[in-house]
Amino acid sequence: MRIGYATGYWKQGPPPGALKAIRAAERLGYESVWTAEAYGSDAFTPLAWWGSRTKRVKLGTGIAQLSARTPTATAMAALTLDHLSGGRAILGLGASGPQVVEGWYGQPFPKPLARTREYVDIVRKVLARDEPVTATGPHYPLPYAPPASGGPAATGLGKPLRSTVHPLRPDLPIYLAAEGPKNVALAAEIADGWLPFLFSPSANAEFAGYLAEGFALRDPSLRPREEFEVAVQLAVIPHPDVEAAADLVRPTIALYVGGMGAKSANFHRNVIDRLGYLDACDRIQELYLAGHKKEAIAAVPTALVEEVALIGPPEKIRDELTAWEESVVTTMLVQGPAFALRAIRDVVTGTGSLAYARMAARMFARSTRS
Repeated sequence: MRIGYATGYWKQGPPPGALKAIRAAERLGYESVWTAEAYGSDAFTPLAWWGSRTKRVKLGTGIAQLSARTPTATAMAALTLDHLSGGRAILGLGASGPQVVEGWYGQPFPKPLARTREYVDIVRKVLARDEPVTATGPHYPLPYAPPASGGPAATGLGKPLRSTVHPLRPDLPIYLAAEGPKNVALAAEIADGWLPFLFSPSANAEFAGYLAEGFALRDPSLRPREEFEVAVQLAVIPHPDVEAAADLVRPTIALYVGGMGAKSANFHRNVIDRLGYLDACDRIQELYLAGHKKEAIAAVPTALVEEVALIGPPEKIRDELTAWEESVVTTMLVQGPAFALRAIRDVVTGTGSLAYARMAARMFARSTRS
């Protein structure tokens, strides 16, 4: 099992200790570092800033939102980062949800699958640099033309253009964040990797089936199926007390189940529903939307936390790793303070001393109590 480090969302400012943790992750052999964006910090700038202080670790956007930039602007940012980092960029993309897309970016959300397909195709054309980029649309026509349904008029002066910069890697990896069945299949069809969220090994057969549907349609010019990556962001918390460790994860689950997305359109909650937690999700969402966040957090079952995270004593985590290793997952993207990264690496990769991991687990427990 490979391992990467996710810096997570910013709050009032940059995550405290992020650079220290990133440099520690590189020193400890973590393969990649990932940033996030929603409607605050962007995904590319931190990678350029922090990436300049590293030499080897890959730099992934986890995720850059489609509606935040046109496809050509995203391709420009990715190829620029790839040049500056010496070929270390991974472009993670995702459609986000209607609340953010329409409420923050002022863009229409319908037909996310069709938009994603067009978007990735244009990005690949920019990176290939074989010819001036054109696209028929309807979502991202190049040159611009008003949609048949009406829209701002065109001057008629637009012309197909080719990037002035030669991309360092025409095959720069593109991963897609996806949660629904059709979106997961699309990732296997057109991308180089899949970024799942709230993944559980208990649903592995289901997700493997969606991936197989996409692989059956995959263009042979893309990377072979055997090189397709599945990089899942999850909490790995070595901690002497399972319930105390679960308490560190419950707020995130409550937020995504209860407060992310509209009540009638919450893709994160749909994933948990399919795991068999429909009643629990109803309760969490009801409490969260009523403003009772503490009660919503407390309503997250420990069993649910243990499905989508690895928590508790190092021996317990290592025992539970087998199910993850036998799943479609190829890389775990973990979070944690710099001092815990060695213990997390040792537990996840099955290397190092369990005694050290136990000591780090106790340190983790003390740090969360203070």
